[in-house]
Amino acid sequence: MAGYPKAARMDAGPLPTRLLGRTGQRVSALGLGGEGVLRTFARDQQARAVIEAALEEGITYFDCARAYAGSEQYYGATLGSRRDAIFLCSKAHDRSFAGALEMLDLTLRNMHTDHLDLWQLHDVRTEEDLDLMEGERGTYAAFARAKQQGKARFIGITGHYDPEIMLEAIRRFDFDTVLLPVNPCEAAVDSFASVVIPEARARGMGVIAMKVLGRGLLLGLQEDPTLQSLTDYALSAQVSVAIIGCDDVDQVRAAAHAVRSFAPLAPSERSALERRMRSESKRVLYYRRPSAPA
Repeated sequence: MAGYPKAARMDAGPLPTRLLGRTGQRVSALGLGGEGVLRTFARDQQARAVIEAALEEGITYFDCARAYAGSEQYYGATLGSRRDAIFLCSKAHDRSFAGALEMLDLTLRNMHTDHLDLWQLHDVRTEEDLDLMEGERGTYAAFARAKQQGKARFIGITGHYDPEIMLEAIRRFDFDTVLLPVNPCEAAVDSFASVVIPEARARGMGVIAMKVLGRGLLLGLQEDPTLQSLTDYALSAQVSVAIIGCDDVDQVRAAAHAVRSFAPLAPSERSALERRMRSESKRVLYYRRPSAPA
């Protein structure tokens, strides 16, 4: 991916860790995203190399989803006995009670484990999604059952489409974590960071940042931002961990180096980066509900 600096060797020292909200678990401030090479099929060697590099760098938070092609199988084939030393996550997108639980059972088989550390309801977007979560046979009840049965230690919700829907979801349902986008282009609209994070923090939820690099669209531009500045931006928000998908080992090394080199951005520095990136917002915010930046 363009814009990644070379970082072929591991840095000395451990990755910083942060508390994942009320879960009480400390996880690495950098998580390996389930996209990148992991969202493929039949690239076993490359995927294994990325997972191995993440483990070597001290990453403990590993992201995945039932929708991410062969991602779960790659983890299952690589982790082995190291599974118990990490915080392993996946997601389910089926909105039915039975369908979600079937997805979880398949996930556990694929990942060769009897439980997830975090199981998340994937990509909540609409009022209909919220309605389907309600009731004794709603989607949320499936997640609550998985937690009660020990198949998931914690449960979470994810979304990148509409912050108001996400806000209503965390008010209405008792999830432990929320996964949402954090990048400077978000400031051009009603950002998830400003709408959702304050409520999530007030509820003690763990907050996980995604789209930190805008799926790579924010890298490789003629001017800023750099990988370091984007990582600093995300980790300067009130988040527990920032997840980044990687295509190869060099990208894992570079992301780990950036997190080890993290320096909090002052509000003025965050605002300056947001202003500089405003012209890129329409291109980068492809994942948001249709809305023209203000």
